[in-house]
Amino acid sequence: MGRPKKENSLTRQDVIETAIACLDREGESALGVNRVARELGIKPPAIYKHLDGNAALRQAVVLAIWQRFFAYYKQQTVGLSDPRALLVAGGHATRNFARSHPALYKVMMQVQLQPTDSEAFPIIQEALSFFRTGLEAYNFTENQLIDVMRMVNAAVSGFIAVEQAGLLTLNRSTDESFEVMLDALFAAIEHIRAS
Repeated sequence: MGRPKKENSLTRQDVIETAIACLDREGESALGVNRVARELGIKPPAIYKHLDGNAALRQAVVLAIWQRFFAYYKQQTVGLSDPRALLVAGGHATRNFARSHPALYKVMMQVQLQPTDSEAFPIIQEALSFFRTGLEAYNFTENQLIDVMRMVNAAVSGFIAVEQAGLLTLNRSTDESFEVMLDALFAAIEHIRAS
């Protein structure tokens, strides 16, 4: 990561990008003002000009990670319109992102985003938009759409969390189990559609 020549040239984005690089490389313990300042070659107070401490740094990093995830997700689902194909591609995109960036994914999933937070609201709306677009033909009500989103997110993120923790130890391919889960999720979506 390049270091700014002067403390005054440091931007909020520099701090966030450096924090993400440290987190991705070293894990969750690297997500802190002191570690990021050390990486940038500056004193920690210089970061406070841009972000008010570790909690603000974590929140800004999580929002940036979500944006990266959405960019990756869009690349993996471009050109798909069939709801089943979108669900499968989206599930795989999420799992692959988590595998490629385990620390980023873990931190991203640990921070609760509130619709009342003006910075988090666009992230929540983008997530809803993926489901709304992918399931447009189903004419779901807003409540049904939220139910589907919660169900899919819980299943996929739960599978990933258990897999990352090394708890899937039975003699069966985790890839095959993941495919079965995606098929079951699509059946559940069809059930919601019919009810």
